[in-house]
Amino acid sequence: MDGRSSGILLPVFSLPGPYGIGTMGKEARSFIDFLASANQHYWQILPLVPPGGGDSPYMSPSSFAGNPFFLDLEELAEEGLLTREELDSARHDNPDRVDYDFLRTTRIPLLRKAWERGKELWSPRMEAFLTFAHWAKDYARFAALREELNLPPAEWPSPTPEPEEDDVNFHIFLQTVFFRQWHALKRYANEKNVSIIGDLPIYVSEDGADFWARPELFQLDEKGHPAAVAGVPPDAFSETGQHWGNPLYDWEGHRKEVFDWWVERMAWAAELYDVVRIDHFRAFYNYWSIPAGDTVATYGHWEPGPGMELLQRFQDEAPSLNIIAEDLGALEEDVLEFIANSGLPGMKVLVYAFDPNGESAYLPHNCQPDSVVYTGTHDTPTFVQWLFQEASPGEREYAMRYLRLREDEGYGWGAVCGAWSTMSRLAMAPMQDLLGLGADARMNTPGTAGPHNWTWRVRDAALNPDVARRLGDITRTYRRG
Repeated sequence: MDGRSSGILLPVFSLPGPYGIGTMGKEARSFIDFLASANQHYWQILPLVPPGGGDSPYMSPSSFAGNPFFLDLEELAEEGLLTREELDSARHDNPDRVDYDFLRTTRIPLLRKAWERGKELWSPRMEAFLTFAHWAKDYARFAALREELNLPPAEWPSPTPEPEEDDVNFHIFLQTVFFRQWHALKRYANEKNVSIIGDLPIYVSEDGADFWARPELFQLDEKGHPAAVAGVPPDAFSETGQHWGNPLYDWEGHRKEVFDWWVERMAWAAELYDVVRIDHFRAFYNYWSIPAGDTVATYGHWEPGPGMELLQRFQDEAPSLNIIAEDLGALEEDVLEFIANSGLPGMKVLVYAFDPNGESAYLPHNCQPDSVVYTGTHDTPTFVQWLFQEASPGEREYAMRYLRLREDEGYGWGAVCGAWSTMSRLAMAPMQDLLGLGADARMNTPGTAGPHNWTWRVRDAALNPDVARRLGDITRTYRRG
């Protein structure tokens, strides 16, 4: 990430298209064309993994696998694996929201038809895929068992039965197709001088393939259940903290095995992305450990993480992968020192910046060059939502005065100008902020399982030449081109 640059945050599932969810098809390439025409050099996405509880990509059943809902069905039809009638059956009319219930009911049965027609053609490709995707066989066994048993992994019988071979191969097929399509899409982006920023949740799900296949990586009790779980302590936002419930890594008891697994994970990320944002980066320094039986985070305690040693392994094993450290929140001095010593850029977010009575490290004039500034993130309100619904009167007045916001210009464009004007080497805006959208377009509200989390989609008409031209003009004005 050399020089000054900028880009847009838009998950793959938020892309437009006729099949109920964004895919890696022609609409993804059209979005890359939009970015290139607007002089943007980065496309940031959310995790590519299958969704988990609450349809969240941050509680996925795998930290490696790709979401089969993102597959380009039209490419499968061109290869003779789906018929035109089957494509028509996959169409869904809602251009504004992902309908996960529709996808869960219809998409996997449709993809099984493609598998039945493509077994002979794809078997050699699957064998080649398995030679470097070492995680895929375990994931495919897990996914097949989950479908056959229709139970959470904690309730599977012991010993666990072997799944049907054809079911396992079907899931290997899905992953082979997925990453073939993804690599083609990434090449297209890179040829347009657009780099991909991926997103890596630091923890995995207890109900996922990583925990099921590699239990030795985690802190377990004598029954094989998590002995402690992840979260964060009480703070100004929550009197009881946040209880995430993810199993914690056994950094002390199985240090080599956990290090090797993390290096494999980062090497895989280097295959998929040009840059990766690591969520909750501070846990590499220390992490909040909550007793497994507790339902709130209040009585947890800090434990030391792997420290700089693991970061050095990342540099040694995946030197081409740039990393962004998610360092948001109230961090202690020793944590800030660790992040500074890592040499990795941290994050600045405008919706947290405008305290009318004090100084903020997130204010544009305080953003340091070695940082990435955002107007907002997938977990914050949109900028317009924050400005008019969540900011205090004092915050709103200060933001309006500081950014010189005007209704005729568009409040979202004012936020983009504020971010693009900073000294941060990289400036990013969620697509919702670029379009000046409000609460209806919020991506996720943390701590909730609302029906609109992880569902927002952009309409094709919004990705138009006028928007691209205006964004390009702002980008050139602030010398980010």
